[in-house]
Amino acid sequence: MNYTEKTYYYDYDSPIIKDIIKDVKHLTSQQYIIEQLYLKVRDGWRYLPFNIGLTKEHFKASNIAKKPDGHCIDKAILYIACLRAFNVPARLHLAKVSNHIATERLEKVIGTNELAPHGLVDVFYNGKWVKCSPAFNKELCTIYNVDVLDFNGTEDAVLQEYNKDDHKFMTYIEDYGHFEDVPLEFIKDTFKSNYPSLYERFKDQDHITV
Repeated sequence: MNYTEKTYYYDYDSPIIKDIIKDVKHLTSQQYIIEQLYLKVRDGWRYLPFNIGLTKEHFKASNIAKKPDGHCIDKAILYIACLRAFNVPARLHLAKVSNHIATERLEKVIGTNELAPHGLVDVFYNGKWVKCSPAFNKELCTIYNVDVLDFNGTEDAVLQEYNKDDHKFMTYIEDYGHFEDVPLEFIKDTFKSNYPSLYERFKDQDHITV
């Protein structure tokens, strides 16, 4: 499988992606490129789990880049596109998670504190795959009282299980595996099976905030 390939979703040759990565192009260390692009995506786009989009257009990296915020899958796709622009192998990893803090609005909107699918990024560096989550920008981590996740390609950096007060924060429920390209039909089917009423409302719409 080719995890550096440009695709419809990972359109890293688009002008807006080129503009995002332009101040990293001078770097010669692949590890530093991985780290700097991670920080750029993590903090450059606010995490917002209520932006629902189930169309091809919604998951295209250049379209995601035009927005001020994004879902975990959106931010994962954007980070992957930026990494592939530097020939760094990267792929989307999907899972099911539950959120244990500040869930009132989440449960009101989707009827549960479980999020599926949740998007992560697998990065191949120094001979091995490592996982990371660029979803939570540092301002959000401050609000939720959790440690900010940093990532430089050497070890996994996934969502925090506990906050700083040792209260349960996130739980990984199910691992859906990794994908060479964005698996739109799998995402739609997973969303439909977990949130059937929301799926019917938003299946043909793009970027709806609920």
